[in-house]
Amino acid sequence: MRSAVTLNKVIKSFDTVRAVDNLSLEIPQGEIFGLIGPNGAGKTTTIRMLLGILMPDSGTIEILGKSSCREVANQVGFLPEERGLFKRMVIIDIIRFFAELKGIPPRKATPLEEIWLERFELKPWRDKKVEELSKGMQQKVQFITTILHEPRLIFLDEPFSGLDPVNTNLIKDVMLDLVKNGTTIIFSTHLMEQAEKLCDALCLIDKGRSVLQGRLAEVKGRFGRNRCRLSYDGEARFLKDTALVSRYDDYGQYVEIQPAEGVQPQAILAQAVSQVTVRSFNITEPSLNEIFITVVKGGANAGGDHE
Repeated sequence: MRSAVTLNKVIKSFDTVRAVDNLSLEIPQGEIFGLIGPNGAGKTTTIRMLLGILMPDSGTIEILGKSSCREVANQVGFLPEERGLFKRMVIIDIIRFFAELKGIPPRKATPLEEIWLERFELKPWRDKKVEELSKGMQQKVQFITTILHEPRLIFLDEPFSGLDPVNTNLIKDVMLDLVKNGTTIIFSTHLMEQAEKLCDALCLIDKGRSVLQGRLAEVKGRFGRNRCRLSYDGEARFLKDTALVSRYDDYGQYVEIQPAEGVQPQAILAQAVSQVTVRSFNITEPSLNEIFITVVKGGANAGGDHE
């Protein structure tokens, strides 16, 4: 399968700061690819270079088989992290304006507008000004302008920012439908739960460098399958025992536990049963959130080979 996007040893600096450092990526067509990392890691700079907004200092970029995004601009959609709609424009006028910018003739744009206004539950608001909408509704309008021209490649920079759970689920469903129809989505976020649910493959960037990349299942497999997820009632004193527990993350309803070196999950369960009322106990792979924290804090070597 031909790649939708290829980066080869790309470097970008601003004065003395190297924002992207020797980054190489291969993103297949028809997948959701996660570009993840902490704030300031270089994700947005990378996306801006892919879009041709910024030029790399060195290295090469290929987009949909072309050396410049400008050659395939009408086949690309972009939802920026910094939202930008004209506050006093009417919703339907904004959608038509962006359709025209992407070269969609009115006879084709009109039925597409109706389809997406219906799907995003915005028909009653079509003649309202942007400034009259909630932030979540504005986000849905901007998402429509990103996908209306049926692009082959879509960049989504923090697409769920400001959305409630209902609208988050709606955007998620649309993303999955687009991918089923062959669209490639590059999804930039620092929300690991969303990345874990949606991405086929990912690249974790830290300080401008790729520190971990690959298929999601492969990435998680590098970190073993000895984590425990425990739901319980009571006081779990054993969690503080460093001879038993290497680290744990308490999420309120449950706790994720990494056993100390050489400790089997069954030993964790035995201590839990002796101290608390166990509601559930599972042996799992590490969550992407745990992997993210481990790698960014310098523990990437625990996961084996990485770039």
